Amino acid sequence: MMRALYLPGNCTPTKVALHSPQLLGVFLLWAFVLGTIGSAENFAADQQPNIVFIFSDDHALQSIGAYGSKINETPNIDRLAQEGAVFLNSFCANSICGPSRACILTGKHSHKNGFLRNGNRFDGNQTTFPKLIQQAGYQAALIGKWHLSSDPTGFDHWEVLPGQGSYYNPDFIQMDGSRHRRMGYCTDIITDLSLDWLQDRDTEKPFLLMCQHKAPHRNWAPPQRHFDLYKESDIPEPPTLHDNYSNRSELLKQNEMSIRDHMMWRHDMKLHGKIEFPKHFKTEGRNGEYARMTEEQKQAWDAQYEPENQDFLAKMRAGSLSDTQILSWKYQRYIKDYLRCIAAVDDGVGRLLAYLDETGLAENTIVIYSSDQGFYLGDHGWYDKRWMFEESMKMPFLIRWPGKITEGSRTPTLIQNIDYAPTFLELAGAPVPPEIQGRSLVPVLRGNCEAPSDWRDAVYYAYYENDAVHNVPKHDGVRSERYKLMYFPRTREWNLFDLEVDPQELTSFHDDPEYAEVLRGMKQLYRNQRSFYEVNSAVIPETRGDDKNWKQREDLLKSRVKKGSDPVRLAFIGDSITHSWENGGKSIWEETFAPRNAVNLGISGDRTEHIIWRLQHGGGFSEIKPEVAVLMIGTNNTGHMMQDPAEVAAGIERILEIIADQSPETKVVLHGIFPRGRTELDEQRLNNQAINQRIRRFADGKQVHWLDIGKVFLEPDNSLSAEIMPDALHLSKQGYQRWAEALEPKLQELGL
Repeated sequence: MMRALYLPGNCTPTKVALHSPQLLGVFLLWAFVLGTIGSAENFAADQQPNIVFIFSDDHALQSIGAYGSKINETPNIDRLAQEGAVFLNSFCANSICGPSRACILTGKHSHKNGFLRNGNRFDGNQTTFPKLIQQAGYQAALIGKWHLSSDPTGFDHWEVLPGQGSYYNPDFIQMDGSRHRRMGYCTDIITDLSLDWLQDRDTEKPFLLMCQHKAPHRNWAPPQRHFDLYKESDIPEPPTLHDNYSNRSELLKQNEMSIRDHMMWRHDMKLHGKIEFPKHFKTEGRNGEYARMTEEQKQAWDAQYEPENQDFLAKMRAGSLSDTQILSWKYQRYIKDYLRCIAAVDDGVGRLLAYLDETGLAENTIVIYSSDQGFYLGDHGWYDKRWMFEESMKMPFLIRWPGKITEGSRTPTLIQNIDYAPTFLELAGAPVPPEIQGRSLVPVLRGNCEAPSDWRDAVYYAYYENDAVHNVPKHDGVRSERYKLMYFPRTREWNLFDLEVDPQELTSFHDDPEYAEVLRGMKQLYRNQRSFYEVNSAVIPETRGDDKNWKQREDLLKSRVKKGSDPVRLAFIGDSITHSWENGGKSIWEETFAPRNAVNLGISGDRTEHIIWRLQHGGGFSEIKPEVAVLMIGTNNTGHMMQDPAEVAAGIERILEIIADQSPETKVVLHGIFPRGRTELDEQRLNNQAINQRIRRFADGKQVHWLDIGKVFLEPDNSLSAEIMPDALHLSKQGYQRWAEALEPKLQELGL
């Protein structure tokens, strides 16, 4: 009989004649030994493989045939799955455009590569895999969407879209800094430019091509050739389109990315003119794509959309549509445009694969298809991404390497976009730097697409855009094979999901007694992951722009420092204890510090990470450059989360570094964190003391001057009286008097 066997280290089936069970057993034993000894050699290419990395934007797994889509077909992308492998549990580390790309380039989580949120500027001086792959002899090209603010580095050739780019007649930034408008449809143009580069490259070198599409990013402007796609039929609605966000964090209800309430009249729905129905369309928006079109393109566009628009508007004016029917119309308009954009991407994938076949490059070229994150296709009533739910956290990863990767493989291995860099480097024969946090997928690919026994048991996720559009709060968490744990700092709450019994994530089991042990275990896994990836929230800049009071206070401080005509000599930086110089300590401030032209930059509730944010985002300090700054911060790092003293100290050290960078002449009085709690064995007081033992070492006697005045607030028995600290944390008027008196000698010593 003939049986197809997949030999270790070679993922293509090999047919061997086996005429008896005994011979089959001998052959299997031989294959196992051979694979164990030489699998790495068998998997390695005779020459360095070429790499074509096709990368789209916001492509949800629910719209890819190979992932079991019920609403779409992607024949060319699916070809990669048929001829290679599909990773079913591929996740992004931060579900937003720029940060995901930075994770891929560096192999590091956002807090390590410095690109936490859209609007940051990527530091191109840091190590990235294209630079290292160049050193291994590759020529590298990047064409399409970049979205990292700085210019690409590590590429022999690049041509990128400015910002998000445009679908119609897009501009491209050239390597010399100039911009060139190319007429046509963006997805097609990016494919054209990629093919042009492949044809013009140095054929003596292996190559890395990063073909990066804008599509299917909002606002979903499809090409004319796909206008008729799904025109005669409706797309099935997802079962969670009408999610009411119960049984989970209340923060979900505050979202601003629902199809029901947040789709824009012109930008998303392609309607012309002013909003006619403000109850259902709260924002008009601008269809920038339509404005870029030629007259011919506009005519084709209007021929597609206007009949549907006028039919909808007539029904709206007649009042014949229910709220549910209006939501359904919005969903159909959105999802059909989204899928039509994907059809163009799939066309481009097909053209690239055809070129590799025609030129004989396919055999030794690794082709990967992925996207920067997933997307909500009406799931939970949403569009966009950001939340740590499956639909946006998951990202596609399909890989083909003829003769090396098992055809038709489907692996549940937990992978993440920080794994791409080390994978590319190992495939290219380049060393993987130790600072890379991801792990090469080569052992998985080499092992017949099964993870080795020491593979990770969970992935870590963190989202940082706390005050951005869509009102998705900062949160992080871990995802194991079965469970997912999310933590929301804004409300200091946990959500726990069991993906086996609740795959749509409609109920959090965090307060279910039957899940108490699971919750404890997942919290420990969360701590383990944060420790492993060296996540320290105390040094990661965080805005509180979602907090109305904080924003008002920040705006007030900015206006104060700009109004003053005389130079500010003294600035206080801190949290509510500093803030309250304007409350309980106001009369003392007016008498002691106001004559020195002092300014109070304290904001109640701040932790070290918030001060870092404000210092880096024009919070007032860089404008005034005072002679002396008084810093007392960290009590909320203890009070809010009992943060490890070493982590808090690192946050304070970072604040001192920023102050020194922004105002080298400013002398800093670094206070020890004031005592809290009634007794000397209060846990939080002890934590503050442990922080103080670390931060006192930051004093150099030149710019930073240590001053621990905690004793002045204590009674002889080391207790805190209600007269000094009514709540065992905040100072009374008498407490502020003691602070001023203890600080005065140091200020005079420093020239004030």
